[in-house]
Amino acid sequence: MPQEGRSLQLSDRVQVILGLNPSLMTGPGTNTYLVGKENPLLIDTGSGIPEYMDLLKEVLRERGVSGISHVLVTHGHPDHVGGVEALRREFPALTVKKMARSGEGRGPIAYLKEGDRIEVDGCTLTALHTPGHAIDHLCFYLEEELSLFTGDLIVGVGTVVIHQEAGGLKQYLASLERLLSLELERIYPGHGPVIHRPREKIVEYIEHRQMRENQILEALDWGDVTIPEIVRRVYTDVIPALHPVAERSVEAHLSKLEEDHLVERWTEEGEICYRRLSLGTR
Repeated sequence: MPQEGRSLQLSDRVQVILGLNPSLMTGPGTNTYLVGKENPLLIDTGSGIPEYMDLLKEVLRERGVSGISHVLVTHGHPDHVGGVEALRREFPALTVKKMARSGEGRGPIAYLKEGDRIEVDGCTLTALHTPGHAIDHLCFYLEEELSLFTGDLIVGVGTVVIHQEAGGLKQYLASLERLLSLELERIYPGHGPVIHRPREKIVEYIEHRQMRENQILEALDWGDVTIPEIVRRVYTDVIPALHPVAERSVEAHLSKLEEDHLVERWTEEGEICYRRLSLGTR
């Protein structure tokens, strides 16, 4: 993990450059990755902080590289795609590649789909569609290193927010489980340090979601019926400022529990409420 204002060479092919956009949601900032040696591509772009462009150009000068020809975007959240326009101004011939999402509005984009391969500078990357956090989320598998760039599917510290509109918990869990079939030696996350025990981290993430599901069911048994009530009981390990964000993950869990016929919802005085179904009503 680079210190603020710095980059770090992680392997012969991969160098991380911090996006210089620290916040409650991004931690120290978004990791962007140069992949390749003489003609590298960039994975993710940060938020578009002007100081980031200065840092990127400094790194390229140190490497004796004139620029980048490709950007691969893991997903369309602002802290990953926000620097695209600044990069286009600096590198006019730049090709930006990502999965299609309605309302892009960011100029010419070469759209990627599941299984597409990108071969640049002796590096072969395969796009894997992994929704749950974002509907257009892609991971990129680097064949030559048996490594995976995971964006916000898996991060180096903590867990991620699940968005119901982005595919929900079932698709998020399916995205995690498909990674177990990959031959992996490391994970390069969108935030936080490199993960050197990838299988353990993937299993940890799956088990964490099962733990949250059990906690939500217990909260319903205690009589908590609204999402904010459930968050206050369950997310005691999360600062209150992040409770509105945690509500999104609880909504995704409750939607899955509804699909599994373990929970039902109703509306009371205009507020959506939830209760656990008894065995006889499932």
